[in-house]
Amino acid sequence: MVYDVVIVGGGPAGVTAAIYAKRSGLDTLLIEKGVIGGYIANTRHLENYPGFKSISGMDFGEKLREQLEGLEVEILQDEVLGLEIEGILKRVFTLKKEYDTKTLIIASGTEHRRLDIKGEDVFIGRGVSFCATCDAPFYKNRKVAVVGGGNSAVDEALTLAEISSNTYLIHRRDALRAEHIRQEQLVEKGVEILYNTEVREIKGGSMVESITLKDNKTNQVRELEVDGVFIAIGYTPSTLVAREAGIEVDGRGYVVVDRSQKTNIQGVYAAGDVTGGLMQVTTAVGEGAIAAVSAFNYIRKPYWSE
Repeated sequence: MVYDVVIVGGGPAGVTAAIYAKRSGLDTLLIEKGVIGGYIANTRHLENYPGFKSISGMDFGEKLREQLEGLEVEILQDEVLGLEIEGILKRVFTLKKEYDTKTLIIASGTEHRRLDIKGEDVFIGRGVSFCATCDAPFYKNRKVAVVGGGNSAVDEALTLAEISSNTYLIHRRDALRAEHIRQEQLVEKGVEILYNTEVREIKGGSMVESITLKDNKTNQVRELEVDGVFIAIGYTPSTLVAREAGIEVDGRGYVVVDRSQKTNIQGVYAAGDVTGGLMQVTTAVGEGAIAAVSAFNYIRKPYWSE
């Protein structure tokens, strides 16, 4: 079978693209290696999306899945390993098989940025985590540290503060980047904020036991006993497969697109966080819609696209 469009990524951008493509009558396949909703599914509360005063990321992701299933969008849980995109037909290689398609939409999102310090890789899954929503229950009445200063880091700290004995938020600068309302919630929850502080090493035996901290103002180095370290210092674009296939990226690794979400390859589009920009759910949804409409115009060539 040759699909009209294959969408790589099941976050808000990919889901929106699938909705628009399917409703336009295109044979659509959505490939997602994780859960529908992408990393937004791990968000504590989504409070800036129209129509929802507040909704958990998990519930939001479930609503996305329900909408796809209602439209009978074909969903494949698999990982994309490679692309052949130079010809009229594009080929997508996954762990399980390969798929041919007339158009391709890259909505692969981003990955968690690492600290790149000693002990980080060693203790992943043994005290180092990137998802409080996933792992908070393991730290009931225990000491945890969150590294970062943006909305994601504050959300992680707020989630952990509900269950841990002590929650520290460690930020290398003298002010957080998170929204003011979130910072007020930190105070209410009793989260201890360590400003001008960097984590230099993660230590332990079979599990994390402590972290080495450096004060950026005094250069003082000290140890802080913790049972878990949650890293929330931003994201890097998931573009390795796209880059290897010849899709153009900018200096930061994000896919370069025009106003129609078209990449440098004919019939290939990109949408959502993988393109950089504001990197919000609202913009991801908009880009996903544009990418799907552009794919439809490319295939069907309606009179208004001429």
